[in-house]
Amino acid sequence: MARPRFLVGAWAALLLVSLAHGIGVNWGSITSHPLKASLVVQMLKDNGINKVKLFDADSRTVSALAGTTIEVMLGIPNDQLAKMADDYESARDWVKENVTKNSNVKIRYVAVGNEPFLTSYNGSNLETTLPALKNIQKALNDAGHGDIKATVPHNADVYESPSNKPSDGNFRSDIKSIMKDMIQYQHEQKSPFLVNIYPFLSLHGNSHFPFDFAFCDNNGGSITDEGTEYANVFDANYDTLLWALKKAGYSEMKVVVGEVGWPTDGDKNANVKLAKRFYDGFLKKMASNEGTPQRPGQIEVYLFSLLDEDMKSIAPGMFERHWGIFRYDGQPKFPMDFTAKGQDKMPVGAKGVEYQTKQWCVVDPNKAHDKDAVGANMNYACSRADCTSLVYESSCNNLDYLGNISYAFNMYFQTNDQDIETCGFNGMAKVVTHNASQGSCLFPIMIVSGGVRLRSGFVSAVSSLIIGLMFLITSSQSM
Repeated sequence: MARPRFLVGAWAALLLVSLAHGIGVNWGSITSHPLKASLVVQMLKDNGINKVKLFDADSRTVSALAGTTIEVMLGIPNDQLAKMADDYESARDWVKENVTKNSNVKIRYVAVGNEPFLTSYNGSNLETTLPALKNIQKALNDAGHGDIKATVPHNADVYESPSNKPSDGNFRSDIKSIMKDMIQYQHEQKSPFLVNIYPFLSLHGNSHFPFDFAFCDNNGGSITDEGTEYANVFDANYDTLLWALKKAGYSEMKVVVGEVGWPTDGDKNANVKLAKRFYDGFLKKMASNEGTPQRPGQIEVYLFSLLDEDMKSIAPGMFERHWGIFRYDGQPKFPMDFTAKGQDKMPVGAKGVEYQTKQWCVVDPNKAHDKDAVGANMNYACSRADCTSLVYESSCNNLDYLGNISYAFNMYFQTNDQDIETCGFNGMAKVVTHNASQGSCLFPIMIVSGGVRLRSGFVSAVSSLIIGLMFLITSSQSM
C-alpha cells in the first residue's frame, strides 16, 4: 500500500530535526552489487540524514552528494598512507582531485587511514600515519581549505584500562609516544579525535561480559569509578578515552565517534531484535544530549552502518557483513525512533531499485544424495559468495539439509548476476521462479549493480570452511 506523500514528508522532517543534532551514518562500498549512488543520496535525504562518512573518495559517490546540504567525511584507505607520507605532492594532488574539484560538496573532514594502529596490523602503519596526516592537512591549508580538518579514525584499542575503570585509561604503551605527537598536531590544527566504539564487540569478545551492560537502556547494572556510576559500556569506553587524553595533556580536545552500531546477522548476538534494542537506547541517549559522566552534552556520532556489505572481510566475525540499518538493496530492517519521541517507524527505503529477474537457483532434491559432492559444491559456492547467514544462530540457521545447499547455490547464482552457467553444480541445481525463501531466511534476488562490482575470488575461504563444517553437522542431523 502506497504511503501518502505528506506522511513521508512529515516523517522525513521529524528525522531531520533529530539527526541535525550530531548524528550521521557511515556509507561503505565493499559490496558485490552497490546501489546507485543517486538512490542512496536520495535515501539519505528522505530520512533526514545530513552527515555521512565515506571510506574513500570514489568520484561517483562524491559527485552524487554535490549540491546537497549533507556534510561529508572523505576517506583515504590505509594502502595509500605510505604514498601520502613520503610525498607531499601526492597529498597535494589528492586534495586537488578530491576536494578542490568538489567545491559543491560540503566536505567537513578527511579521514586519513582507517584504524591504522590496530594491534592485528603488527605496527605496519606506525611510521606513515602521522606524516600522512600532516601532509594532507598542509595540502588542505595550502589549497585554501583550512576549514576542512584531517583526522585519523582510531579503533578503541589505541587506549586501555588495566582495571577496566575509565579513570585508569591511558594510551597503549607501544603507541603512546606517537599518539601524543598526533594529538598535539591535531590540537594545533583544531582537528577532532576520531574513535570507533563498538559495544557489540565488547560482548562478542568476552564470554564473561555482562550482557545488558552493552546496551544504553539502563538495564545493565553499573560500575563505579571514583564515585562515578556507569550504566553502559559506551559511556565507560568513551570516558576511558577522555582520561587518556587528559593524561596526555589535552583534556578539552573534541572527540567524534566515527562508528557505533549493532549487526543483525552472523552471530548469536547479532539479530534484528538486539539491534533494535541497542539503537532504541542509544538514539534516546543521543537525543537527550546528556553526554557521558566525564563530558556532559552533545556527542557527534556516525552510526555504523547505512547498508550491509557482502564482500567485507569476515576475519573479525561473520557479522561483519551485516552492520547495515538497511539491507543490501536499501530496504530497512526494523523500525527506528530517530527522534526518541515515540516516532518508532520504518525508515524510508531506497526508491527505484532495479532487481534482477525473479528467479532462484536451488538444489535438485533428486540429485543431492552424494554428501561429498554436495559438500564440495557448497563450499565452492560459499568461497565465492556470502553464506554468513547460515552460521550458528543466524537468520538461516534453521534450514534443513536441502535448504542449506539451496541457500549456498542461490547466493553464488545471484552474486554472478544470475548467469545460468553458475546454477549448474555438476547437475545438482536448477533454476526456479517461485520464491525460495523459507521462514525468516531470505533467499535474496540481487540488484542491478550501480557501480564497480567487487569480486571475491577466494577471500571467503575461512567462511567456506566454517560453512562446510556446519553443513556436515546439519546434514547428518537432517538425513
